Amino acid sequence: MIVIDKLVAGYSAEVDILKGMTLCAEHAEIITLLGPNGCGKSTLLKTIAGFLRPRQGSILLQGKDVSTLPVHHKIRHSGIGFVPQTENVFAALSVRENLQVGGHYMARQEARRRMEQLCSTYPVLGRKLNAPAASLSGGERQILALARALMPRPRLLLLDEPSAGLSPKVLLEVFEAIVTVREQEQVTILMVEQNAMEALRISDRAYVLSMGAVALTGRAGELMNDPQVRELYLGGRAA
Repeated sequence: MIVIDKLVAGYSAEVDILKGMTLCAEHAEIITLLGPNGCGKSTLLKTIAGFLRPRQGSILLQGKDVSTLPVHHKIRHSGIGFVPQTENVFAALSVRENLQVGGHYMARQEARRRMEQLCSTYPVLGRKLNAPAASLSGGERQILALARALMPRPRLLLLDEPSAGLSPKVLLEVFEAIVTVREQEQVTILMVEQNAMEALRISDRAYVLSMGAVALTGRAGELMNDPQVRELYLGGRAA
C-alpha cells in the first residue's frame, strides 16, 4: 500500500533527520513507529504528508510516487490524512465546523452524509455538533481530530502521538476509536506513539527507529513479548 525506500530528509540543508529510512505498510494494517525522542518518527510522518520534501529516496503510495507532492495535493488527490500531535482541532470553531473543514473539497451533500456517518460512529460528536471544540475534553478532541481527517475517506491515515496528554482511561478510549477506524474504514494507519505497550496491543506490526533509520521491525506481539526488546526499547522487562 505504501512503500518508503531509502528516505533522506531534514529541516535544514546541513542536518539529515531521516537517514535512509525504509519501511512499508499493507492495506488496512496498523503500524506503530517507536523509538526515543529525536529518532525521526514525527519527521517521517511530516515527510509522508508533504510538509517536508525528501532530499533522497521515494514514497510510493499504491505504486505511485508521491514523494514531492505538496500536502494539499496529497490530502485531496492521494488519499492521505494527517492528525498532528498538537493543535489538531480549531478550538474556536464548533464540532460541526471542524468536520466541515475536513470535508472542504467534498461536494456539499456528500460531505453532509459523511458527517452523519462519522457522528453515528462517534456519538459524542453528534451530541456536541454545535459546541465549540474548545469545550471538549482531551479525548473528545482527539476523536474530533480523527473524524475530521477521515471526512474525505483517506486510504492512509498518519497519527502523531494520538495519546499525548491523555489519562490512561481516555488513552484506551482513543485507541479503541483507532481500531474502529481500521475495521470500518479499511484504512492503513501509520502511528507514532510513546505509549509503546498500549500501541503494540492494537497494532499488526511495528518499526523501532534509531538515529533516523530502522533499528528493528517485526510483528507487534513478537516485539511486545521479547524481553530484550522490551528492556532496550519499550521501557520495561516482560512480566
